[in-house]
Amino acid sequence: MKALWLVSFRPIGSSKINDYYQSLFLDSIKSIDFDVTFSLTQFDEKGVKEFVENKKIKSFYENIPKKNLPNNKKYSNKLMLQNCLNQFLDNDFQYLIYSTADIIVPNNLFNVLSKIKEDEFCALIYPNTHITNGVIKSSFWPHYGIDLIVFKLSKDKANKFREIIKNYNQYDWGINENFYIAASEALEIKRMNLFKQLSVLKFENDFGAFSEDRSWQIESWRENQGYFL
Repeated sequence: MKALWLVSFRPIGSSKINDYYQSLFLDSIKSIDFDVTFSLTQFDEKGVKEFVENKKIKSFYENIPKKNLPNNKKYSNKLMLQNCLNQFLDNDFQYLIYSTADIIVPNNLFNVLSKIKEDEFCALIYPNTHITNGVIKSSFWPHYGIDLIVFKLSKDKANKFREIIKNYNQYDWGINENFYIAASEALEIKRMNLFKQLSVLKFENDFGAFSEDRSWQIESWRENQGYFL
């Protein structure tokens, strides 16, 4: 069994805190005894290519220059997913995994997944421990969005997934989890919540290191929610 892991990294060197969280994220996956390849699509974020090379991970790496995006856009989850699905279809993977890079992945992830009997599914894993400035907020309740989503797909379903996203022109922040859940419905695969079986630790990023304040997030979210209206 093999997994293709879709993720994108923030610039390296802008914040020691964010760099540390992203390093912990990769190390948590590297420590798991499973064949994982990363699908990395970046948008001119400095230092990421060297960071990935130093971590010695298997990956498909592509950089899309920001100048090729619409005016004032920073990145696109649609383009990341499009590249990932192309890689999934061109290779021999069973799992397609989406996550953020500010979590610690539990080492029993693939053990839990292997016990699911369905041939195809979408598994949702909420973080249950949230850390802000080194302080643990809670370890009993889900926090924020769904930072880890696992699809087990056949080639036919992956090809249908690729067709679904053709008109999904998402840019910048927001709507990722909503879209993946909607896509699982369109793919007609079973969804399940693994929150109680997996402990995911979530860090709060150092947002002062980049220009993504709350007003920018709200504006981006409102623009992207049009895909669900």
